[in-house]
Parts: sequence; structure tokens; C-alpha cells
Amino acid sequence: MTLLCSNGHTNPADSRFCCICGQALVTPQRSADKLLGQRYHIERELGQGGFGRAYLALDTYRFNEPCVLKEFAPLVQGDQALKKAQELFGREAGVLYELQHPQIPKFREMFRAVDGESDRLFLVQDYVDGRTYRSLLNSRRDEGRYFSELEVLQLMSQLLPVLDYIHKLGVIHRDIAPDNLMLRFDDQLPVLIDFGGVKQVAAIASQYYNPNHPVPALTRLGKVGYAPHEQMERGTASPDSDLHALAVTMLVLMTGEEPQDLFQGSVPWTSKVALSPHLTQIFQRMLSPRPSDRYPSAQAVLQALQSTLSGATPGYITQPPAPTASPSSVPTANHIAPTHNPTYAASPVTARKSGSGIWVWLLLIPVILGAGTGGWWLANRLLLPVDEPFSPDAGAVDETEPEVSSNLPPEEQARQAALGERRRQLGVDYALLVNLTNQTFFDRYPEQRGQTLSDSPEDADGRSQWTAIASEWLDQLETHLSPAARQRLGQFTAADRDRWRQQVNEQFVSGRALNDLTDARFFHLWPEQQGQDFLETPMGQVWQAIAFDYVDAIEQGAVLEEVVFEAGQFSTDLSDRLEPGGGQIYIANLGEKQFLRLALQAPSDSTLLSLYLPRPTSEQPVLLEDASDTVWSGQLPQTGYYEVVVVSRHGEPLDYQLSLAVDNVSTDPIETPDPEEEPPKN
Repeated sequence: MTLLCSNGHTNPADSRFCCICGQALVTPQRSADKLLGQRYHIERELGQGGFGRAYLALDTYRFNEPCVLKEFAPLVQGDQALKKAQELFGREAGVLYELQHPQIPKFREMFRAVDGESDRLFLVQDYVDGRTYRSLLNSRRDEGRYFSELEVLQLMSQLLPVLDYIHKLGVIHRDIAPDNLMLRFDDQLPVLIDFGGVKQVAAIASQYYNPNHPVPALTRLGKVGYAPHEQMERGTASPDSDLHALAVTMLVLMTGEEPQDLFQGSVPWTSKVALSPHLTQIFQRMLSPRPSDRYPSAQAVLQALQSTLSGATPGYITQPPAPTASPSSVPTANHIAPTHNPTYAASPVTARKSGSGIWVWLLLIPVILGAGTGGWWLANRLLLPVDEPFSPDAGAVDETEPEVSSNLPPEEQARQAALGERRRQLGVDYALLVNLTNQTFFDRYPEQRGQTLSDSPEDADGRSQWTAIASEWLDQLETHLSPAARQRLGQFTAADRDRWRQQVNEQFVSGRALNDLTDARFFHLWPEQQGQDFLETPMGQVWQAIAFDYVDAIEQGAVLEEVVFEAGQFSTDLSDRLEPGGGQIYIANLGEKQFLRLALQAPSDSTLLSLYLPRPTSEQPVLLEDASDTVWSGQLPQTGYYEVVVVSRHGEPLDYQLSLAVDNVSTDPIETPDPEEEPPKN
């Protein structure tokens, strides 16, 4: 079981305070008399909306599977008014119950629960384990980075079929916005949540059946700035009004500006974001003030995107300029979280090769221009130049491994066949191995750029060099990565990094600490990557595979240790051995104004030491980071879990001892920090 604070942050079951925002947590009482509908344990309230309240609950009929209960509680008075409102609610719930789409939380049932003298009405729907796009946007906005055009194209290609599905059933969402789109963790697909129909019933019921409102007022359903004017002013909604809200949502994700800032004033929205002309025209039509001028259906928008982009030159898609890095930024520590609140340049959604999204990844495949951009793989394959961007699942070459060329000498055919068989046994993605080998091949043999290796005898040396590099890569991937990480190579995305941060946060570990361990190992193995912007290259997939393995190691406690002071003790000594490129994380729950002293005993210049705050601020993001210093002391500014990270930069295994001493010890936080004043620890 996990605990949620009122901000929706996930915490381990034994937590007393939220590890993200520091809020005091209340452990739910689980007794038989607390079962709703003789089935559901209420975990906690998730929030309140126009329809009533929402709760996270456990379904005891499904092995305590989490679900969401939505209580219908309109502001009406009188039994007849409530009965009529409930009839409307049941009718709308019946419509939603008919929706059967994998990107819409399934509505399971509607039930009544008698609580004292009150008769409570609930909807039950599937729980979505993920993050809203509002949350993802906020994480990026903190670092001045937003969603790219490619990400938005991809997201639209995954959402438009969902809208097409509901619109054909006569259902209008009515409330599309970043808050009502979730990135689901397990499959990285966007999920459409919080349909406005239930909210509309509550609003209408409150207006028509509340004595304080004898004359119905206009029903304002939808978010200001997202819904078109006719929906906000007259309460009318149609498929094109959902498409209007979708276009606004995409622009908000790309600019970080709210609609009232994006569309008001003398500066047009088109000057606030660098878009291709094709997408600009599509958005302009979706945002037309006249409903008749908009696209009539989601399918029409999807067709416009496909027909417009399929004839465009691959690679035309523009990206917003990257923000200028601050002087204090450290390039090699920005892969998962430049601070405890991460932002990513890569997409939180993965391009897929099925359904309506196929055209997105096709745009990423480089045009074959003959011998000018060539290399070789087993059967005279054209390869990706190293200065081209790498995208998971897009691939630089056909994913299908070709047959060994019969024109090669028999002994070379045997070597190629053995190489291919070993790759398959290790579970390494074919296209990823090609990309890694290409990158190393061109680095070692720059004279080969612009050349094409064929299966002719003249290219035998080049083929031998390329094959040897491929074999080297398989050696390294087998030695340094787990089988699970090897099988994921080529598929890691920013959404994975986001999920890893959430996972380690539950262990009171930050993205910074995870970066430290990953960087130490990665740069020990490939020191030439120091200072390089490699995350969106094939090498970045290897970095992420190492991070993937470290997340598991943190969760298993292999590289994580909690420092707990015994009663009456005010110091402790910890010792361990680090392999080259290894690292260890220590966490300690300490109080504000305590005095802490750290002392690391290790060979000179053999380690890097970091001390991270529970909740970093812009004025004080860290106490110590990647320092060669071995001693630190000072008064602690916050209450919560502090992290001490030790990583090795020594070429040989090293033994070290870490001493921690405090002036007094408290394993309980002294006071609950105000989440409004300080950013969360991520």
C-alpha cells in the first residue's frame, strides 16, 4: 500500500510525512465498518470538483486493487430535487459506462452507500498510475523547457483516435486541458480523464433544483481559455469544441503560457512558438472563433496532419531553441534531474509503429541519398551518420536484421552469422547496435565519412573494422548491463526517466543522486563522453540503461543505506568498498537547525562527495555537489531526509570510511514545511 498526500504525491506505506512536499500524512483506518458498498476501502480524498468529491480506494473484491470513487454531491435541497439530480447522473454515468477504450479509465459501476441518514451515490472507475500533463509541464517550466513540436505531433496522433472514438458515440469530453490528460506509466500512452458530462449534470442540477437559483443560469462548463466561446457562453458543445480545446492544450504545453496570456494582448500566439507552417495552419483552423470554420471531426484533423506531413521533406520539423544554461549548471549531471525537480528535452511519449501514429516515426527515418551518408552492416546496409539525432523506436535502419551477404568469403560469412546470433542471444536491439557501432566507427575512422562499404573485396578491411567494433559493443553491453536493461536498449524515453525519478523518490532518493551514480559508472567506462551532449544519441541509451539498473539497485537496497542513530548516540561510522565507477547513497532523517559534520576518509582525489537537501530552493539547491572535499559541517536548514552520495573516480577498488555526527538526533521531522514556499524534492 502507498499513501497519497493532498497534492497527490505517492509515499511508502510507513511514511509519516510526504517525501515530496513534507506534508503530514494520515494513515487510513481500515475496519469493516469503513467499507463503502461492503467492498471499497477509502484510502484518502483526492480532491473536489463540480460533481462532488473523488477518493482513492481499494477494491477488496479485486485483491485490494486501487480504484477511484467519485461521489455525486450536487448543491441541491430537498428529496425530489436530489432524486431528479441522481436520475440525470445515472443517465450520464450509463453513457460513460459504455465507453470501452484503452486510453479512457473504465467506469466499473455506480452504487449507493447509506452513511447514517444520508444516501450517497458513487461512480467507480479504474485508477490511472501516471502523471497529468499539467504536472509534466510544471516540471519543465521550472527549468524553462517545454514540449517540442515533435512531441506535440506525437501526442496528437495518440489522442485524436480517442476523440474520434468518443465523438462517434455521441460523447463530448467538454473539458480537455493539461489537467485532464495523464501520461500512464506502464505503457507511456496518454489517457483522457475527467469527462465533463458528470460535471455538467452536477452544474445543471445545482442550478435547476436549488431554491437559491430559481431561474437557471448559464452553465459554464470547461476551463476558461481552453473551451471555445460558444461552450463557455451558451453551454453548447460539439466535436469541434473538443478539438479547439485540444489545440489550446498543445500550445500551452509548447509555450508554458496559460491561455489568457497566450491569446490575449497585441502579440499573436504564432509569434510565441516556432512551428512548421503546416502545423500552424492546422492549429489556426482548430482555433477558429466560428465553429463552422473548424475541422468537423478528429479524423479530419488526423487526415490533415497525415496528408500534410507525408509529402514534406523529412526533418523539416522545428524545435524551440534550447534555453541558455546557467553558469552554475553541470552538463554531465543533467540527464534525469538538473535539480531535484527534473525537466527533459526528450519526449514523455514514445513514437509507436502501429495505428495512426505510424507517420510520426516515419518522418524520423533519414532520406537515403546514395553514397553520401553511408556505412555498412552485414549486407551493405546504409547507416545513420553520427550527427543525425537518435530517437527511440524510430531507428536509423530497418529493425529487421538482414541475411548475411552470399558474396562474402565463407569465413567472413561465418563471423557475421556468429555476430548476429550473439546479438540475438543477448537480446540487444539490432538498430541500436548498428547506431552504436556507427558512432564508434566514424569516431575511429573519420576518413570513412561519406564512403559506402560494400561487400566487394576492396572493402574487406572496413568491414572487418566495423564488425570488430560491433563485437566490442556486445562485450561491453554483456559485461556492464543486466539482461533486462539490454533488452530495453533503444526504447528508453524521457517518460522512463520521469518514472525512475518517481520510483527513487519513494525511497527518499532524488534524481540528482541517481544521476551521480549513473554518471560515475558511465564516465568510468566511456570517459570520452565527458562534456558531450549525448543523451539523445545512441550513447544516451546506454546511459539510461545504466540508470535503469541503478533504480533497481536502489529499490533493492544494494546501493542505498539509511543512517539511523541509536538511542543516546550522536555519531556513526560507515565503511564500504567501491569498485571503479561505483557509488553509494546514504539517507538520514534530520531536523532543521541540527548541526551536521561529515568526514570522508579515502585516498586523495579518489572520490566525489555530495550532500543534498530534502527540498532544494533556487537560493540553495544543494549543500555540496560532486566535491573532492572530504569534510563538511554546518547547520541544517530544513527538516527531512538528507542524502550523502559517495562515488568513486579511482581506477582501482577503494575502501573508505564515512563519519556522520550531529549535535542532537531526531528521527521525526520537527515541523511540516509549507509546500507553497519550497519546491518539492524530486
